[in-house]
Amino acid sequence: MLGHNDFFILAGILVHCVFLVSIFDIYFSSPLVHGMTPHQTPLPPPAKRLVLFVADGLRADSLYELNSNSTPRAPYLRSILENNGSWGISHTRVPTESRPGHVALIAGFYEDVSAVAKGWKENPVEFDSVFNESKYTWSWGSPDILPMFAKGATGDHVYTFCYTAESEDFGAQDAAKLDVWVFDHVKSFFNSSRSNQTLFSALNEEKVVLFLHLLGIDTNGHAHRPNSREYKENIKKVDEGVKEIASMIDNFYGNDGKTAFILTSDHGMTDWGTHGAGHPSETLTPLIVWGAGVNYPRKVTSQKFEDNFLKEWKLENLKRLDVNQADVAPLMASLIGVPFPLNSVGTLPLEYLNNSAHFKAESMFTNAVQIVEQFKVTKHMISLCKTLINLALEGLSYYHTYDRLFLGLSIAVSFVGWTTYVILVIIKTHTNLTKAVQTNNKESTVLFYGFAFVGMIIAFFLLIQTCPWTYYVYCLLPIPVWYAVVFSFFYRSTLTLGLFVFAGWPVITQLWVQAKTSALIWTFLCVLLAIFPLMPVVGREPNIPLVIATGLLTLMISCFSLASLCKNKKYRNNEDLKVYFYQMLSIALSTYVVSSTHDSLKNKQGLPVLNQMISWMTLVSSSVLPLLSPTFLFQRLFSILLSLMSTYLLLSTGYEALFPLVLSGLMFVWINMEQEALQHYGLSLKPKVTLAVFNFTCATDITQFRQLHLDDVRRSFFFVFFIVTAFFGTGNIASVNSFDPASVYCFLTVFSPFMMGSLLLLKVVIPFVLVSCAFEAIQVTTQLSSKRLFMSGFGFFSLCKFAFFSHLFYVFPPCSISHYVLVMSLTIFMMLMNGLAQLLTTQRLQLSRRTKHHST
Repeated sequence: MLGHNDFFILAGILVHCVFLVSIFDIYFSSPLVHGMTPHQTPLPPPAKRLVLFVADGLRADSLYELNSNSTPRAPYLRSILENNGSWGISHTRVPTESRPGHVALIAGFYEDVSAVAKGWKENPVEFDSVFNESKYTWSWGSPDILPMFAKGATGDHVYTFCYTAESEDFGAQDAAKLDVWVFDHVKSFFNSSRSNQTLFSALNEEKVVLFLHLLGIDTNGHAHRPNSREYKENIKKVDEGVKEIASMIDNFYGNDGKTAFILTSDHGMTDWGTHGAGHPSETLTPLIVWGAGVNYPRKVTSQKFEDNFLKEWKLENLKRLDVNQADVAPLMASLIGVPFPLNSVGTLPLEYLNNSAHFKAESMFTNAVQIVEQFKVTKHMISLCKTLINLALEGLSYYHTYDRLFLGLSIAVSFVGWTTYVILVIIKTHTNLTKAVQTNNKESTVLFYGFAFVGMIIAFFLLIQTCPWTYYVYCLLPIPVWYAVVFSFFYRSTLTLGLFVFAGWPVITQLWVQAKTSALIWTFLCVLLAIFPLMPVVGREPNIPLVIATGLLTLMISCFSLASLCKNKKYRNNEDLKVYFYQMLSIALSTYVVSSTHDSLKNKQGLPVLNQMISWMTLVSSSVLPLLSPTFLFQRLFSILLSLMSTYLLLSTGYEALFPLVLSGLMFVWINMEQEALQHYGLSLKPKVTLAVFNFTCATDITQFRQLHLDDVRRSFFFVFFIVTAFFGTGNIASVNSFDPASVYCFLTVFSPFMMGSLLLLKVVIPFVLVSCAFEAIQVTTQLSSKRLFMSGFGFFSLCKFAFFSHLFYVFPPCSISHYVLVMSLTIFMMLMNGLAQLLTTQRLQLSRRTKHHST
């Protein structure tokens, strides 16, 4: 039987899941529409075949810039853009991940957001692409990219040749071997065709595409950073490989001049080796096009761009032709004469084409018809087509955002309702303000039917518009929420300011008078914790020696704490001490594994199997060992800290390893200070005792509970602030590119997005758990129900959520969407962590018969 508080938590999780999902229907709708007819340029194309090189993770500046000795980093490609082809920058969009980038390049549209649920690997819906429209496509490269285009193709004409997923190892000796594999297999493929008449005939057909996906640069960038020797040498190997492949293909076809070549990238990479967000280093990718139907370089005297790259790259006198990433798909379709991909939103970059005005006009007309099929040919076709394309895209944008206002207002009403409901529940169940209020059954019935009537009107309105079922949820959600009411994050440095204010709390409230030592430690730890939000985002500056030093410091603190426990015979037990020794051994092993693993990877010897086994065993044991320790407050929190620190060390690469240690120290002092505050305001129901005698099992004793006091609002605010600090203290996780893959190298180095993502999520959750467990302890020491104080903090968070939603609704920058999703996820996490904290603090596993100890 669910109690009122349990029902409240369950309802809160469900409501916030709806809030979280709503953002995707309000701001993200699928860009795919179906039922269109393919269109292609009626004139003969300039090329019979197209070779597409995609250097995964290649930044524009990394390719175009010169070496320190003023020599080209990629000599062959440099000579192409200077003498034989056209070049520019391809501007990508967020998320700058491999699958969305390849979909934009090859299919011409920007990825359906629902693809994230598939790990950017599979097609959530079928879509058209240049490969699908070709006569034959042969592709070589990663198993994460190639299969999705073969799977989405109609017929059996898209062929893939992939290396194994295990080859994508960040700890491998040289990730450039992935690109060498591709080049070698392309050469073998063409050599084998000479003795295979069927294959030879297919290769000599028109409308043929050869796709070479080169993952080595991206892998080396993740493992060693883009400014590393490995990354730059990989670019040189790709340059050499492209030269060999281009020469081989020209020779194979007898230099018939019917081959077009394109080299580009799906996304760039930050200086610290990540991608996914919208930094220019991630969104600016190179584009070099040469061969059949492509313009030669054009000399210019001046060019105007907002950036200063041309001068840095020594290319200011060569015409730079920038495009949007989706524009590459119609360019490829035009060059080999295949229909434009049906869902392409790209505009054909005419300046890349070396053809007649008639061909360009027909190509633009085809481009326009592909976006808007009903079009009539008139004078000034090129300019009119461009105008029509822009109008059509504006129309598509209006169509996709048609319901934004309506749905946004519905969710806003739900937000206000839910926040009010939380406040009323707190007042009704945890104060004496509503004890005398009597419920009128007749008025309740009228209210119920009134809200039900409004709900029926809304449902009818949605029914006649044939809206999706999710719209019913969003629009009808305010009805039960408001019925219950009537009836019952952008700058991390702001955390530093808040922690400085917290440091002065004992002085402001005069608590320092009765607890000078605790107040001094509190102030010191607040100031120390305030340093972390000012540090660079995690992953940008790895510092393994600091991680090792943190492990040793944790061992020293553990020894001191264990010695203190041993002095008190009442809490000393040999079985309990064994648990602490095991946990300390785990800390020592984690410190060793971090040092050993990164030394091995630095020497390109891969991840040692023994280290990997120890890491996974530590992760598993860390969730069990705390449950073997006594439920006395200090002992259980100490055990939780040791277990979580052993895992956190394995996931750390720099200064963030110190973060949970400092945070935990502050939490211990916070618990002590709150007990002092309880005595200071005369709210305690029993005399002051030391923290060591408190037992978490007392949290279930309702006879010791008291009513909420004004100071409890301050406690709730502290809790919310510490939760936010735990999330943002070492980096803004709303930005995808703040995640450093090096954090999981002690567990795995082979690319696995869901496994890596889960481990990184665990790293984020650990400080969260520490704060939640400390808050559980405060509820015990301040003699409050475990739900009362939590619900007060929950009310604070509801105001934050509505503020984010309002900002998103009126402004709609991409960063606001990520912050909104984050604050909604944070709320759901907060509810789940409340339950997890109770489990970790109140439950105990008994592996053998032990002497029973009485707890206070």
